[in-house]
Amino acid sequence: MATTPHPFARLEPARIVAAVESLGLWLPGEPFALNSYENRVFLVHDEERRRWVVKFYRPERWSDAQIQEEHDFLAELEAAGVAVAAPWRNAAGESLHRAEGFRFALYPQLPGQAPELENPAHLFVLGELIGAVHEVGRRSTFAHRRTLDLDAMVVEARERVLGSAWLDRHQRRAYERITEALHRRLAPHAWTPERAIRVHGDCHIGNILGRDEHFALVDFDDCLMAPAVQDLWMLFTAEHDEERQMQLSEVIEGYEQHLDFDRGELALVEPLRTLRLLRHSAWLVARWDDPAFPPAFPWLADAGYWDGHIRMLEQQRQLLEQKPRWLA
Repeated sequence: MATTPHPFARLEPARIVAAVESLGLWLPGEPFALNSYENRVFLVHDEERRRWVVKFYRPERWSDAQIQEEHDFLAELEAAGVAVAAPWRNAAGESLHRAEGFRFALYPQLPGQAPELENPAHLFVLGELIGAVHEVGRRSTFAHRRTLDLDAMVVEARERVLGSAWLDRHQRRAYERITEALHRRLAPHAWTPERAIRVHGDCHIGNILGRDEHFALVDFDDCLMAPAVQDLWMLFTAEHDEERQMQLSEVIEGYEQHLDFDRGELALVEPLRTLRLLRHSAWLVARWDDPAFPPAFPWLADAGYWDGHIRMLEQQRQLLEQKPRWLA
């Protein structure tokens, strides 16, 4: 039986160039694909040698209103002097564009490298950058973007994996047991909606670019309403308690150049890590029909991956039962 090609299969270079040129730019060269799976992202340059990043949004993932809220938040941040890449707007003020059934946006390229999370100076300026984002984020709320809901997202991820055919009978039983236990363990960590602000949402070093001690945040595709610590916890990567305490101290000191940070939110670090582990596997399962995923994540089809994932979830269950020493 013939299968319907994935929508992104139609994004050949000529179609990408035509979409960008429909905005009034001329591209003398071909687009260069950047490392992105959820959407399709390309680097292009125009006749004036300006470099642009063009992002084609995954069909049916976000509504137009949700994408526009992302763009408007970026414009608000840029107007406040925060180091972000806001999308280009045409003469009519439009930032979300369409071409041959695709929705896309054009961003100025921000050059640079990822920060070094063992460098105290980098950690301080990252905290300062995120504090600046949150200072603006607190001024209003999203009406259309999601809210980070610990309970609902755990259930959603769990059902996605259990509804797939990836687990064998023994793995399914083990996954059911551990995710039920995690769901119970995470329940007391749920937060009230009043604690949620507009945040980047996916603040790992791949979305931070710069050099020396000047960095910018990119890719607000996952921006949402969440506690402030959602944008901080992925910076705490050290294996040893003393090093993690250093990371924590530098990030929060930088953050508090703009806003006070509620230390009580640090209790959410391991719950948020657990949620990310659950959602990552569910995301891979959900996107497997995208032809870019099997060659990029071939280990998903290996039973050993699921055995390791279940062990990792068990380790998270144990971590949730104790207060990390580095937070003491």
